[in-house]
Order: sequence, then structure tokens, then C-alpha cells
Amino acid sequence: MTEMPRKTVARTARLASIPLGVAGRAVGGWGKRLAGQSADKVSAELSARTAEQVFAVLGQLKGGAMKFGQALSVFEAAVPDELAEPYREALTRLQSAAPPMSASTMHRVLAQQLGSGWRKRFTEFDDQPAAAASIGQVHRAVWHDGREVAVKVQYPGADEALLSDLRQLQRFSKLFQPLVPGMEIKPLLRELADRMVEELDYRAEAENQRTFAKAFAGDPHVLVPRVVASAPKVTVTEWVAGKPLSEIIRAGGRAERDGAGKLLCEFHFSSPARVGLLHSDPHPGNFMITPDGRLCVIDFGAVARLPEGLPRPLGVMTRLSIEGRSADLLRLMRDEGFVRAGMELDAEDVLAYLAPFAEPAAVETFHFSRRWMQRQAERVGGGQDFKTGRSLNLPPQYLLIQRVTAGATGILCQLDAHFSMRPIISRWQPGFADEAA
Repeated sequence: MTEMPRKTVARTARLASIPLGVAGRAVGGWGKRLAGQSADKVSAELSARTAEQVFAVLGQLKGGAMKFGQALSVFEAAVPDELAEPYREALTRLQSAAPPMSASTMHRVLAQQLGSGWRKRFTEFDDQPAAAASIGQVHRAVWHDGREVAVKVQYPGADEALLSDLRQLQRFSKLFQPLVPGMEIKPLLRELADRMVEELDYRAEAENQRTFAKAFAGDPHVLVPRVVASAPKVTVTEWVAGKPLSEIIRAGGRAERDGAGKLLCEFHFSSPARVGLLHSDPHPGNFMITPDGRLCVIDFGAVARLPEGLPRPLGVMTRLSIEGRSADLLRLMRDEGFVRAGMELDAEDVLAYLAPFAEPAAVETFHFSRRWMQRQAERVGGGQDFKTGRSLNLPPQYLLIQRVTAGATGILCQLDAHFSMRPIISRWQPGFADEAA
């Protein structure tokens, strides 16, 4: 494969094959039910085949389609277990695999970005990609000063393919709704689109990474690889070896899972205060645990700019939920624009809706589990909580923070992590540890 399939007609045809394939399998499924097979067995088979097709197509297209699949992968923990397994397998593969571009194409991009003498900047360069990302692939190399480096090269045509995917994915958004129960898929797609377009400029990503690397330099718990060189479609950063979070999710021991979860949580909550930025691409492929036990963070193409740190109202709302102060909670939410205009709400209903989300900060040690996340999805998907949720609003400035927090929570549930979250929130979330609202 020399470059990304970029023609709109070709990419649309591949994306369109997903709902057509699902429809064909549904018809076949009804036939099996008529033949006497159980509804559960047929449903499980449909889920497995649909998952395979959805993520095979997304992975093949790379670009926005693959990026969207990666973003969805962290919500897998909310899907009921009997449906989740095929998605889990396909999503895990999608986090770290995509068809590579040819060596000649990759060399052409390097020459365009680093100059015709680009080879002289390296003493070694492995033409076989070490990893694949949504809009680029990573090669292992040795810089001219002897440092091992990771070279990320953007796929030719990534920009055209990205915009084409985003248009088409909007059309097929209902297909992906089962993967994010309790969350509106179209706003998620729109917000992801904004972040993805930013990620096309590797120079901006390199600048973000430099900022993070400087803030976390020498940190005993977090490692951000330093940037060695950058261009619009190529970045060179220090190489870091480690165990991917996806591997720990699949086969990690209890201590490994708990430790990784705590490190990820601390990184998520501390970054806005320490860096003024929030890493906004939370999926397991972007995190590793190094041999010395640190969390290595990569891929800084998408960030939220929070120069004042995390918004204080979020901390106050969490605390009021834990303390059961329903009237104060509803008043604050109205003041901050979290209630739709003209909506009449019962304060106790609002508290009942939000309090379970605040539970991890309310106890000494919390167990982030798939079952807990599934319960939250089931809860907000029907009954009074569903009605309450329809009356609430997420102000635009909170949308990205909410998605990143939900994504990070999804990873914690995939890890099945047990740890104490309250001290982390007390230290880093403004408003939470205040004595009075």
C-alpha cells in the first residue's frame, strides 16, 4: 500500500459496506431464529461479525475512520459483556495496527520534510514500521548523536482522507451508538473532527509535546519523550520502551493494573495545573509503563488548552454531589449553564443522576470495573435518570474535558483498577477540597 485511499468515492464505498453488511447479517439472523436458534446466540453471532467488519474497514482506511474507532475503543467497557467481547478484540487490534505504507513512499515523505540528505541525520533507520497510528506510522531509528529515536511519518493524502471520513461517519453515526451507551454520538463526532484536523500539523503536536516534556522533566511517575526534530508531516522523538496499556488490560496482574490506573488518573488530573494543557487522545495505545514503573505518554496531536487549569465548578459539583447538597448543586448547575433554558428540574433528581458519577471520589478505595461502567450506561439510558439527563446541558467549554474524562475512566474500567482517587482529585481539581461552596 503506497498511500491512504483518498478518493471520496472509494472511501465512501468502503464505509458504506458496513451498514450494508450489517443489514445482510440481520436478515440472515432472522432466518436462523426461524430455524430454531436462540435469540441470544444469533445476537452474539451478529455482534461478532459486525464488530469484525466495522473495525476491519476502519483500520483499512486509517485516517478519520481509524481515529474514530480508536476514540470509541475506550467506551468498550460500557458495552454489556455478552456483546463486548468481539468489539474488545477488534478494538484492541485497531489501537496499534494498520496497513503500512511502502518504504519508497515513506522515503519520499522524509525527503520532502527533512531534506534530500535526510539519511545523514540518522546512523540507522529501520524501514519496517514499529507501530501504526491513525494518520501516520512510526519507525525506529538512531539519530546522528547516538540517541535511539521514534520517527513518525504522516501518510500521504491523510488530510483529504480525514475530511472525507468525517463527512461519511456523520451519515453512519447510528451504527456506532451501541458502543457509547448513554452518550450522544453526533456531538462526539463533531468534537473529534475539530481535534483531528489539528492533528494533521505535526509541528503543532511537537510543540505540545515539548511543553509536556518540559513540565514533566525529571518526574518520578510520568515520562514524556523529548522532541528531537520536527516538520509539518514528520516528528522525531526519543525512543521509549515499555509495556503498552493494552497489554496490561489483556493480561496484567493486579498490582500492575492498579498501578497503571493510578498513574493515568494522576496524569489526567495534574496536567492542566502543571502544563496548562490536557492530553485529549485517551486510548490505551498512547500509554506505556516503562521498566522503571513510570507512565510514558505519547501522541500530543490533540490537546485542550486550559491555562487556568481544570474549571473550578467541576470540583464544586463533585463535592456537592458527594455531600448530598441537592439544592446547592442545582443552583450551581443553573448558574454555570448545565441546565437547558426553561427546564424545570427536581433537585433530588439531579443529585440522583450525578451522585453515582462522583462515587470514585467519595470512597477510600474505588474499584473501576466494566460492570460499574455498564451500570452507569444502563442507568442514564432509561427511566428518571434518562429524563433528567435530557434536561441537562453540557456547555461547549466542558465538552472536550468531559470526553477525555469519560475516555480515561473507560481505560480505568478496562484495567479493572483499584486505587484511591480522592487524594488525586483533592490535590489537582480546583473546587473539590474547598471548605465551602
